[in-house]
Amino acid sequence: MTYSVAVAGASGYAGGELLRLLAEHPEFEIRTVTGHSNAGKPLISSQPHLRSLAHLTLQETTPEVLDGHDVVFFALPHGASGALTAQLTDVRLAIDCGADHRLTSESDWAAFYGGEYNEAWAYGVPELIVAGGPGEAATRQRARLASATRIAAPGCNASTVSLSLAPGIAAGVIEPQDIVTVLAVGPSGAGKAAHTHLLGAELMGTANPYAVGGTHRHIPEIQQALRGAGAAANPTLSFTPVLVPMSRGILATSTARITPGTTAADVRAAWETAYADETFVHVLPEGVFPRTADTIGANTCLMGVAIDEAAGRVVVVAAVDNLAKGTAGAAIQSANIALGIPEATGLSVNGVAP
Repeated sequence: MTYSVAVAGASGYAGGELLRLLAEHPEFEIRTVTGHSNAGKPLISSQPHLRSLAHLTLQETTPEVLDGHDVVFFALPHGASGALTAQLTDVRLAIDCGADHRLTSESDWAAFYGGEYNEAWAYGVPELIVAGGPGEAATRQRARLASATRIAAPGCNASTVSLSLAPGIAAGVIEPQDIVTVLAVGPSGAGKAAHTHLLGAELMGTANPYAVGGTHRHIPEIQQALRGAGAAANPTLSFTPVLVPMSRGILATSTARITPGTTAADVRAAWETAYADETFVHVLPEGVFPRTADTIGANTCLMGVAIDEAAGRVVVVAAVDNLAKGTAGAAIQSANIALGIPEATGLSVNGVAP
């Protein structure tokens, strides 16, 4: 079966990556692309690398343009998609790559984003562990995506950290308090809008921390995911992202206290067991840690796990391509599940090198 697809925000980085992956998907047909400030222009004027889509012209981003498609992907700035999604009347599946539908807590939205709150949709991280109720086994988020009609794709930093720590939380081998995460991130995660601090001359040869001191908007999203994985108390984490001069990629180093009585074998087993059967999340052999370069263009999260015996902490280093597995790949993977298409369709574990 072929599903008709529209991509809103097709002129941006996330929109471009969605289109690159969708163009090779055997069951999706891209019929409509929108870009408000570029409406009326050929798509390739904004995305010159997408030669197979040269026949498409950017249209206005309106409910009327988007309605009538089987699937609509939203790759819009935060706060821009909620009003549009509320007006859709004839769309089988909508996937929002922005933050508008990620948070279940209205107070968290008010504290970290502000503006009108929109209801939370099914969270688009299929591999994320979801704790069961009393006497119930844990499941995965993919179970909640099956037959979903509205999906919130994750924040790229948030899903990287959540996937890094959820196995330890679910297995009870790490404590949810005093988590520390430092991330090296590429500037494409900030979008395509022009900002002085994102200019090449400002980024090359330097590393720049931002959102320091617990202000980054992905913090409540991580806490929400870790609570869902079984954290007994509200997780507390110190989260510090650092812009580095690579166009794509996230390298997240997360540490957490090991629970008393936990052995090194217990720790290793928690992560290896959690992801043993996953296609797109891979735990590397002991002593091996990922590079961002090995994930570029791939729908993979690669992670290495170590124990700092002196500090009594587990150290998880995870790498993703923020535009692929971090955003567009997660959205398409989730769409596949919702539509009953084999989950890996149109997605690859192979990156691009050098």
